[in-house]
Amino acid sequence: MPSQLIAPREFRQSIAGDWVEAGGGRTFDDHDPWSGEVIARMPAGDSGDARLAIEAAHEAFATWSRSAPGERQMIFLRAADILQRRSAEVLHWLATETGCGHAFGQIQLEFALSLLRQAAGAVYTPVGQVMPTDRPGAFAMAVRRPVGVVAAIAPWNAALVLSGRAIAAPLALGNTVVLKPSEESPWVGGLVWAEIFEEAGLPPGVLNVVTHAPGEAGAIGAELIAHPRVRRINFTGSTATGRRLAEAAGRHLKRVVLELGGQNPLIVLADADLDHAVDAAAYGAFLHQGQICMCARRIFVERPLAADFLDRFAVKTAGLAFGDPHELDTVIGPLINQYALATVVRRVEDAVAGGARILAGGTASGPCYPATLIVDVPPESELAQEETFGPVVMVDIVDSADEAVQRANESSFGLTAGVLTGDQERGLAIADRLEAGIIHINDQPIQDEPQMPFGGVKDSGWGRFGVTFAAEEFTEMHWLTVKSGPREFPF
Repeated sequence: MPSQLIAPREFRQSIAGDWVEAGGGRTFDDHDPWSGEVIARMPAGDSGDARLAIEAAHEAFATWSRSAPGERQMIFLRAADILQRRSAEVLHWLATETGCGHAFGQIQLEFALSLLRQAAGAVYTPVGQVMPTDRPGAFAMAVRRPVGVVAAIAPWNAALVLSGRAIAAPLALGNTVVLKPSEESPWVGGLVWAEIFEEAGLPPGVLNVVTHAPGEAGAIGAELIAHPRVRRINFTGSTATGRRLAEAAGRHLKRVVLELGGQNPLIVLADADLDHAVDAAAYGAFLHQGQICMCARRIFVERPLAADFLDRFAVKTAGLAFGDPHELDTVIGPLINQYALATVVRRVEDAVAGGARILAGGTASGPCYPATLIVDVPPESELAQEETFGPVVMVDIVDSADEAVQRANESSFGLTAGVLTGDQERGLAIADRLEAGIIHINDQPIQDEPQMPFGGVKDSGWGRFGVTFAAEEFTEMHWLTVKSGPREFPF
């Protein structure tokens, strides 16, 4: 469906169960990254709006935290049905607001539906355990309780999934949430969730969504960090921003869950299946035009397979269609904005100036940057050192698996990795040495499921997302004892 069919719409924020304008009355334009046209006008919220949202969430917490698990379960199941019913609309907005192609849109939709249904089951997860005690006549328990107000800061790149992940488990566990979506995806990464949960019957104030104009995230973020009613913060985004957020949160003694950047390696060993390796590398490097934190940024290929792999991978890379994300055969859509495109162009040009060679792609076309394969990248270049959010992948030839592991671990990042080999036991041995929070053997690095412990090590963050593991992050542990009779005291 072409984006021209969507006329610009006026949206409002969701605070305390009401749809409200920004406190200052300002709006900002939401643009289609492919056409550049304005698709919506959004509220330009500020710290005052964030404060109202936090207060609304705090007021709603007392009732929501004591709600019956069956009540919460039905809300999540209804939310899943509503999202399923609105799937065509959501897929359209994923393409129109974030440049997301059909394949990745379907992946996001299926993940979000599974997330909601798993969260519906998570409300019945045991919340404590009986503990042995040496006190005569005493009964001891370790009990988890929801923490209160959770601040959720979500990015644009997998807007539906990452905003849904930021709110689902905290809500299921009895917390209330203030969600701040990216200015690049205020609807499909934010307001759509408020619409869905409102229709599903979520009480007012349990989920609040505050949007902001480009360049104005700081004021809202500062309020979320500093306000004493906010007890947890979860953030998905760049390592630089995550570091600043963690530093600020530390001053207020607030725990944060951080899922940050990745310079993710894919190791292709000499005994790997060549056809599978080429297909896996293309998917892992270029899905959503490389704008996924899990994308394979660097591929290490053992020398015996390297020549054949590079020849075939270059042909496949050059053949990936780019253009309008609404077209079903488009693999590479537009980058999210002109700054992102300029960053990719600059980093590739810098690498080439330092001696790198481009085997496929390498020249921007309108808002798109075609899938690009590059070799001989200087180790000191930005492309080699930093996470580059774009459809560019580096390939390095190595003489052994040991060299591949060593070079992969030299990165300051440690989010995810893939190992392709014909020997699963060898793959497990290599995985045991890789410094990454997530490792896939005989698959590329892009893979997630709502119940899995998703998160990285080193500069890729700390804490874990995932419905099954969320209680560790979004509840407080309390030690309770009950004494069956009077205790004797020494004085």
